[in-house]
Amino acid sequence: MSVVEQYARAHVVTDEDTREDAPAVPVVLRYDPEVDPRSVRIGLPDPLPGPHEWTFSRALLEQGLRAPAESGDVRVWPCGRVQAVVEFHSAHGVSVVQFESKALLRFLRRTYMAGEPVPR
Repeated sequence: MSVVEQYARAHVVTDEDTREDAPAVPVVLRYDPEVDPRSVRIGLPDPLPGPHEWTFSRALLEQGLRAPAESGDVRVWPCGRVQAVVEFHSAHGVSVVQFESKALLRFLRRTYMAGEPVPR
């Protein structure tokens, strides 16, 4: 089993910046089956509020690409046909990050190839 690390571009959704042409920010998607084969991590850039690395269920990410899903402080839902939103809640505030769904799907596919078999 090997570690999967994928860099993606995402848009941070904020109240202050509602421009559609806001620049994308680099985000790190990480899966380490040796640490926890059921979890994924997302590393967010500074200066977003709260923690900059979040660990949550790989199943939550997969479910959230099809329909709204949540577990604890993380929510995931599809946004139109080609995007998905991941929302992180902490005592410092809420970070809302919008991804292209295909980047998250590619990451999930790589995690299944690196670790345990794809569930049926």
